[in-house]
Amino acid sequence: MILRKIFKLGKFLKYLVILLLMLSLNLNAGDKYSVRVAHGWATSSDLGEILFGQIDGSYGKDLSVTSLDVGYLLYEEVYDLPIDVYVKGSLGYFYEDGVHDDILETAIYIKAYYNIDFYDNRVRIGLAEGFSYTSHILYAEKQDALENQDNNSNFLNYLDISIDFDLGKLTRYKPLEQTYVGWALKHRSGVFGLINDVKHGGSNYNTFYIEKNF
Repeated sequence: MILRKIFKLGKFLKYLVILLLMLSLNLNAGDKYSVRVAHGWATSSDLGEILFGQIDGSYGKDLSVTSLDVGYLLYEEVYDLPIDVYVKGSLGYFYEDGVHDDILETAIYIKAYYNIDFYDNRVRIGLAEGFSYTSHILYAEKQDALENQDNNSNFLNYLDISIDFDLGKLTRYKPLEQTYVGWALKHRSGVFGLINDVKHGGSNYNTFYIEKNF
């Protein structure tokens, strides 16, 4: 399983490099738009454990996701604070390791970034809230529901928590500015039963990504 993951990640990184070169051209749309490509794997840890760095293994299956997110800048420096707000849409492809057919996801969400600037570098901490719909129930969510005697749902609340850095500012290579590399958590849940009576069932995917603003 580990070798398969390494092989798949190598192929994915190749496409990321190609995408990075394409997006790093001198595009000029007022930095109003963003495109993100992400790839990652499911974890059996819950949201709280992940945020405190207690990331457990998988579900014994090679469960991964590749997603494409596009966004539009709604507000820049809200109330003169270093906070930018985007509206975003996402398409995700979940590989389910032969458990059943692979699964597609659509999501829409609002995401705020807190910008931290220091020594001509930039780090962003992002938090998003929205909704996600999958074409079938994810294997990770089925297992979570069985363990907690809970319900399942295709339609769930969506959280996206991320941290990244500006690759161009870090490398002092201007064409790569506004190109961000980082980590994001894709989280689906029923918000303790508020959505479709899903109290504990849900899923968490740790992903790594490249995002370009243009």
